Amino acid sequence: MKTKLFAALGAGALVLAASQTAMAGVAVGLNIGVPAPVYVAPAPVYVAPRPVYVAPPVRVAYAPAVVIGWHGDRYWDGHRWYGRREWYGHRGWY
Repeated sequence: MKTKLFAALGAGALVLAASQTAMAGVAVGLNIGVPAPVYVAPAPVYVAPRPVYVAPPVRVAYAPAVVIGWHGDRYWDGHRWYGRREWYGHRGWY
């Protein structure tokens, strides 16, 4: 039994050895190492030129509001002042 086992193992080893020699070939390789990192330039960016003249902010001054009505003892109707007595004492057109 041992002889059959050794014969089978020997035949298998011969088959493996024969197939290795049949597939043998010459291979030449040159390895430099890890490739160098690649630098990629950033995308170009367009920047608008500065404006030639920048206008200053507009200053706005509001006119005072016209308040029609009594101011103390006088009345303002938008055109003239009336005193309290003059307002009530007026009896005609002019």
